[in-house]
Amino acid sequence: MLSDLAFHLAARGWRVEVVTSRQRYGDAEAGLSPRESVQGVAVNRVWSTRFGRSFLPGRAIDYVTFYASAFVALFRKARRETVIVALTDPPLISVVGALAAMLRRATLVNWTQDLFPEVAEALGMKALRVLRGIRNWSLRRARTNIALGESMAARLPNAVVIHNWADASLHPVDDRHDRFVAGYSGNLGRAHDASTMLEAMRALRDDSTIQFLVTGGGAQLDVIRNERLPNVRFAGYAPRERLSESLSAADAHLVTLQPSLEGLIVPSKFYGILAVARPVLFVGSANGELARIINTHDCGMVVESGDGAGLARCIRELATNRERARAMGERGRSLYEAMYAPSIALAAWENVLT
Repeated sequence: MLSDLAFHLAARGWRVEVVTSRQRYGDAEAGLSPRESVQGVAVNRVWSTRFGRSFLPGRAIDYVTFYASAFVALFRKARRETVIVALTDPPLISVVGALAAMLRRATLVNWTQDLFPEVAEALGMKALRVLRGIRNWSLRRARTNIALGESMAARLPNAVVIHNWADASLHPVDDRHDRFVAGYSGNLGRAHDASTMLEAMRALRDDSTIQFLVTGGGAQLDVIRNERLPNVRFAGYAPRERLSESLSAADAHLVTLQPSLEGLIVPSKFYGILAVARPVLFVGSANGELARIINTHDCGMVVESGDGAGLARCIRELATNRERARAMGERGRSLYEAMYAPSIALAAWENVLT
């Protein structure tokens, strides 16, 4: 999404520079070039240590060294007319952006993909109160904080809601098959509810008309893989150019979120599912933001976290009524075109930055 925004702005005549890492996600040893121009965007990849994601103390050192290098790059480049857009990975990078913006009298906009340290606390980790205070300072320093939904916006000062989006090329692909396929695509991390999914998979293991397809990776993937269920298939992350076919391979898609993370995270896979006209099976809080959208527009079904039997019933219901599932997917696609298409979000971003 950052690439989409950067390339859009560059094509519209903005001067865009990106400060990022020389590592790839999951590949600390990637030898990426320190400087590169991509579609009119100047990419600056700053130095950091390369311990990688698997060794937590080393990962923390990677973050700290990246913060230092990113601050130096921002301080050198920022001017009074500069707008710094800070994302939320690594955590607290908004603090680096705020400090550089303050010293160079530039403008700060925070793009809040998730709220840290609240996410860490909700997942049972101990976060220092001082981290929240520093983060709050960076939010107050910003001219605008971009939130992904109304629940998140309620937690932020000076908030504007701009939803995330899916690839502009995403479209439904007709993929007919005898068995009803319930898919999960993307990262299955600690923020997601794998246990309810697993309970439904177990309940449907002997139903020959239903199959599960898990595409992607994540910290909880092995929890499902280790069950060795006969009705579950696995596939690696799909490349962007094949995402329409990959998402369309399922007749309905699971989206899960731990209820404690409502308002802190919005699963971005939701938008891609709408784009390929598939119904959404949301597992989480029935009062949450995605649940309200799904129920209001009848583009899927909502199941409370922990209700694996209820999820199995929903999947069986759609499997026995393919027309209803197809109609839900079509309503989802119409909703996507009306509210969540990239052109809508990118125009809103340009308006904010202007």
